[in-house]
Amino acid sequence: MIGLKIARRYAKALMTIGREDGQAEMYKEELGFFVKLLDEHKDLEQAISNPLYDAESRKKVLQVVVEQRLNLSKVMTSFLLLCFDKGRIQYLNDIYTFYEKLTDELANIVRADLVSAVELPEESIARIRAALSEKTGKEVRMDVSVDPALIGGAVTRIGDLVLDGSVRTQLLSLQESLQRSENI
Repeated sequence: MIGLKIARRYAKALMTIGREDGQAEMYKEELGFFVKLLDEHKDLEQAISNPLYDAESRKKVLQVVVEQRLNLSKVMTSFLLLCFDKGRIQYLNDIYTFYEKLTDELANIVRADLVSAVELPEESIARIRAALSEKTGKEVRMDVSVDPALIGGAVTRIGDLVLDGSVRTQLLSLQESLQRSENI
């Protein structure tokens, strides 16, 4: 919980800078690239975050990577070094997740998850996306997946809003209704 608060605070601080200089999207790309790099190269992540190595050496590794190898912007380089100095480097993944949400809000984009019982044709997905876009007034980017446990229908999730049109949920609702009527 504390980690999420920290991540949110750092993401908001970076967004403030991104809004001021108009580079919010570039910072998202750079931070995402660096987070992915650490995820793919665990040895680099260990060299930067393992407390068995002294802090000075770990910081030098970070500096060489971001300043000389990756050639990141000055703001991103400073941000990553600040995260290191404040002991927040382990929260970079969460910081990126929050920052991505903030850049989506800035660009008037909302993300949705669509889970269906069977693979949906592209035109059905496009119609669902258009309907959600009309309802939210924002551009909708959807992650589509299949879950045969739904039996039929689909479940759409946008933030905290869940639109459940699955046969499984309808059957469970019917079962609860029948059980209540038996108890009367």
